[in-house]
Amino acid sequence: MDTNQYLEMFLEESKEHLQACNEQLLELEKNPDDLAIVNEIFRAAHTLKGMSATMGYEDIANLTHKMENVLDAIRNSKIRVTSEILDVVFESSDALEEMVIDIEEGGSGKKDVEKLVTMLNQIEAGNSPLAVVEEKAGKSESEEMTGGLVYDDFEQTVVSQSVEQGFNAFELKVILRDDCLLKAARVFMVFEILEKAGEIIKTFPTVERLENEEFDSQFTVVIITKEDAEELKAKVQKVSELEQAEIRPVQFQSATFEVATTMEAPVTDPVVQPVKQTAKKEASPTKRSNSTHSANKTIRVNIDRLDVLMNLFEELVIDRGRLQSIAAELQNAELNETTERMTRISGDLQNIILNMRMVPVETVFNRFPKMVRQLARDLDKKINLEIIGAETELDRTVIDEIGDPLVHLIRNALDHGVESPAERIAAGKPEEGTVTLRAYHSGNHVFIELEDDGAGVNRARVLKKAIERGIVSEEIAETLTDKQVAELILSSGFSTAEKLTDVSGRGVGLDVVKSTIESLGGHISIESKEGQGSLFQVQLPLTLSIISVMLVQMQKEIFAVPLSSIIETAIIQNSDILNAHNQRVIDFRGKIVPLVDLREIFDTGLPEEPEELKSVVIVRKGESLAALVVDSFIGQQEIVLKSLGNYLQSVFALSGATILGNGQVALIVDCNALIK
Repeated sequence: MDTNQYLEMFLEESKEHLQACNEQLLELEKNPDDLAIVNEIFRAAHTLKGMSATMGYEDIANLTHKMENVLDAIRNSKIRVTSEILDVVFESSDALEEMVIDIEEGGSGKKDVEKLVTMLNQIEAGNSPLAVVEEKAGKSESEEMTGGLVYDDFEQTVVSQSVEQGFNAFELKVILRDDCLLKAARVFMVFEILEKAGEIIKTFPTVERLENEEFDSQFTVVIITKEDAEELKAKVQKVSELEQAEIRPVQFQSATFEVATTMEAPVTDPVVQPVKQTAKKEASPTKRSNSTHSANKTIRVNIDRLDVLMNLFEELVIDRGRLQSIAAELQNAELNETTERMTRISGDLQNIILNMRMVPVETVFNRFPKMVRQLARDLDKKINLEIIGAETELDRTVIDEIGDPLVHLIRNALDHGVESPAERIAAGKPEEGTVTLRAYHSGNHVFIELEDDGAGVNRARVLKKAIERGIVSEEIAETLTDKQVAELILSSGFSTAEKLTDVSGRGVGLDVVKSTIESLGGHISIESKEGQGSLFQVQLPLTLSIISVMLVQMQKEIFAVPLSSIIETAIIQNSDILNAHNQRVIDFRGKIVPLVDLREIFDTGLPEEPEELKSVVIVRKGESLAALVVDSFIGQQEIVLKSLGNYLQSVFALSGATILGNGQVALIVDCNALIK
């Protein structure tokens, strides 16, 4: 069976099932006696096992099978849930994620999970996993092999079915000479011979360890073949630098025929085919449980296709602008009517395409509960993570970029924000700290907030470090508000950590957060009350590709100012302009606002005759305002945002460019940079 056509679906569904496992494991840790949660985890693991076996990823299937056994023992009350057991299951889930990611990146999905399998076996048997692993670690490879290889149910089924169909199953132990120089090369030669003779289903040590020469001088291979023992042994012994080869039939005390009994058709492939057909049988109940009606309502679309669709629509928007310009020049009634209809239809189409690209921030938030659990353990703190508004949607382009900045913020909150249990009790707080991650829409923006009830930003400590680093002078430091002091921690290389740890304190992190968010057209602000906690607020645009702007003219040049930054436009007189601290300002609704002449910033040239009236655009970044002076306003328009590329990335106060309907290029003003 050609499985490549199903690979993308396998990866998507595997990630969904693993995410479900992680979420339910966190719930199980809080409610260890809730068997309904165990059943949910079991179903996810069971489906993943069937899928991976069908696709031929045996390492994933084997490990998931062991997880399934432990979960089955828990739900049948044979063993009780403990923190020690959950640690092993979490570690198994991590290993499965790594294998799925490896497959996604073009790998084979193989990983040495022998230690995890052993621990899961011991848990299932009612023993402590850690004690057995420590005992096992003291054994040599030869001791491991004295009693023969250990086969799980999955491998026993494959061997049993193959033997029933007339194949031979052998354990071949190969011993290399002591003076063998290239052990991995000899292993490869043996494998090449065996793969021509049949199917290899197991090795000891694992294939990874054999490839890395992480073994002494011997290894064992289990093979299913039509050839007899002596014929196979003779072929292997022809390999140079080989001491001897020992071969014997595979033997184990009890074979599990559960899988064999589900077979309905004859099998030709000795190894892969039985496993694949069985896995389909196992996975089918889960698929049948889904509503047929809802399944027909959705379809999976490759994100690359959506990107192509978006690029085509962006070209359509540019041509729409061109058509509007022509219609305005010709003043033809029919053409104007057609253009207006096309504008309405393309506007609806734009909304549909943009909504197709929208993804819930849940896809990013889902990774954090497990991360917080582990970090809290590493830091010896008690922390409860609350997630609010995970269903809030954001453009996929923004989603792809926002994950790492949020990781930095959460690590900072856990390490620097939330105090240790002893410190919290001494401060009259609950022993367990609370970190809240929330997301919500507001206008054309999405806000993501991270709030903690920790110690807050220590003003004196931050100012001391900022002065030491030369970020601010002592004179300026005294005039800063608490909010301005808190935002000093976003400065490059700033860190108040007394010692370096794996969590934070490397002098990088929050400045990277700030630059990443601003590169997305967003903004980050901090509010903090010493002793009470901190609030980090990230403001992001809903989408990055098509934006609404105000087109303005300066001499012969046209510039675009994003509407999301504009408060209003106005006409002012020269007499309205004041001077304060050598800066031209105006009084805007009772607030002093700096006046910035874009004609000077972009060197487009000033009018030859003095102006009595000036056109200004009032823009905002957070709580800061500025009045931008332009020659004239052209009007509002939706434009396609295009990057200036790497060559022009350092140009001041310009965030990109667009092509107008008349073919002219208009530069997009970066209001954040101007206000800063």
